Amino acid sequence: MSNEELAYDFSPIIKVYKDGRVERLKGTDIVPPSTDPKTGVQSKDVVISQEPAISARLYIPKSTTATTTTSAPQTKLPLLIYFHGGGFCIGSSSSSTYHSYLNALVSEANVVAVSVDYRLAPEHPLPAAYDDSWAALKWVASHSDGNGSEDWLNRFADFQRVFFAGDSAGANITHNMAVKSGSVRLVGVKLIGIVLVHPYFWGTEPVGAELTTPADAREFMAAVWRFACPSTSGSDDPVLNPGKDPKLKQLGCVKVLVFVAEKDVLKDRGWHYSETLKRSGWNGDVEVIEAEGEGHVFHWINPTCDNAVAMEKKIVAFLN
Repeated sequence: MSNEELAYDFSPIIKVYKDGRVERLKGTDIVPPSTDPKTGVQSKDVVISQEPAISARLYIPKSTTATTTTSAPQTKLPLLIYFHGGGFCIGSSSSSTYHSYLNALVSEANVVAVSVDYRLAPEHPLPAAYDDSWAALKWVASHSDGNGSEDWLNRFADFQRVFFAGDSAGANITHNMAVKSGSVRLVGVKLIGIVLVHPYFWGTEPVGAELTTPADAREFMAAVWRFACPSTSGSDDPVLNPGKDPKLKQLGCVKVLVFVAEKDVLKDRGWHYSETLKRSGWNGDVEVIEAEGEGHVFHWINPTCDNAVAMEKKIVAFLN
């Protein structure tokens, strides 16, 4: 057997060779934590768990630095917990893309942020990412009484104003963490809202304009899911298709902001999610915003374009 023989080819995301080698084609460019020269936002990496390996990058805005060296009482800030995207198989909290994005968002919104680094498929198939994300949330919640292991969270985070957010697969994680927090309470934490950017949901029955989506694009979405979650029941798995989840109405927040992009194959899933949520009996407000002329996670490709700037402004308002 040639060591170049492919077992899976999900270009431009990831390739897996039959000899077991994994080649990640995106999301491998990592940067260290820092004090961002442009915004003054400080970041640092923390280990949440050694085994399994779970970590996070924490961010605090410049407004906190006046009191980081004193014992003066600090005005507590909203707490954002962010889950990165990448089809559950690429990306990290230290990727340059997410680091730049969260520096800007933390500065603009004046929030504290925790960017979660969960284990990736195929080495760690789902539900590893969900388990790790929940473990990270429990670790964050352990600071709600001001006596956790991480000083920044003890001092600066308002645990009565907590938000989850994520893009693509990270938006899927965000949603599923919010559903779980509706039935398994995170002690001391009040989840106000969630932000889903181009969420990775799917299903066997086409919704909206998916009937006209090319078959290969539909199969790609279903195949990435089977690759990331080999134990799945398929595309109607409740964690991938919220419409099949009897717990949907337990979503543990009062407001949801969904972003979709006109040219994204996942667009109709975002709209369908909103409609399904409204019908579920969940008692909250959901808003969907569609970016015209844009594709999936366009804001990573062109973070300064008008639609990306408008998205950031909307998220900033939502967090405040």
